[in-house]
Amino acid sequence: MHAITPFGGFGLGLRTPHYPDFLDGDRQPVDFVEVISENFMVDGGRPLQVLERVRERHPVMLHGVSLSIGSADGVDAAYLLRLRRLADWIQPLWISDHLCWTGVDGFNSHDLLPLPYTAEALDLVCTNLDRIQEALGRPLLLENPSSYLAVAGADMDEPAFLAELCRRCGCYLLLDVNNIYVSASNQGRDPLAWLEAMPLERVRQIHLAGHSEGRGLLIDSHDHAVADPVWALYARVCERVGPLATMIERDDHIPPLQELLAELSIARSIAASAAR
Repeated sequence: MHAITPFGGFGLGLRTPHYPDFLDGDRQPVDFVEVISENFMVDGGRPLQVLERVRERHPVMLHGVSLSIGSADGVDAAYLLRLRRLADWIQPLWISDHLCWTGVDGFNSHDLLPLPYTAEALDLVCTNLDRIQEALGRPLLLENPSSYLAVAGADMDEPAFLAELCRRCGCYLLLDVNNIYVSASNQGRDPLAWLEAMPLERVRQIHLAGHSEGRGLLIDSHDHAVADPVWALYARVCERVGPLATMIERDDHIPPLQELLAELSIARSIAASAAR
């Protein structure tokens, strides 16, 4: 399995309201776009036309939400075939998905469900991940999930689980800084200590997003601007690992593109300051 060379650009998640911005007029000032894989795993039609035109202007990353890498049912062979076909056509910088499971017995919950961080779960995920990477012909980036409680009976914490997964399977990490802040806050832990324990040498991409406040919990809602504590954690990441592909995610209450580009400028400034 080939290594993934770090890429130091700044980008956005491509969302439907911004299609005209990316398809018409001048090229947008981003270094890449990330798209939700499942939205384009189709046989023709407008989605693929849009992606093809965007790909002519910007490098593309494929980010999935339904790979269900932690499923005890194994990996969906038909899903992998469609994803491989899309990847071979679009030639993304890389493919990513989440450390989670999404359903059972063919039922998709359309949610990113947490795994117990046990030795048994690690073996299961490694078995699934080996099959996935072989089918795709490339290493995968795994995103650390947001969590709302600690699953009982864990043999290790999330950073240790991810470090061992990367060691055994040769995969890489998509570090979601907001998810670290949300998970640590919800579990009464120190977000900075959680960040420092992550296998940062395996990080190849960074997600930044906003969250909302629920009743006693932070919710990974992607419907607000990036919060100040998350920017502070991002600054620490930049100090530790240098410039890496960084993007802003917004999935609800999506503002005009210029507002997201302004947020992206903050990320550029933070990364530049850390490099000095």
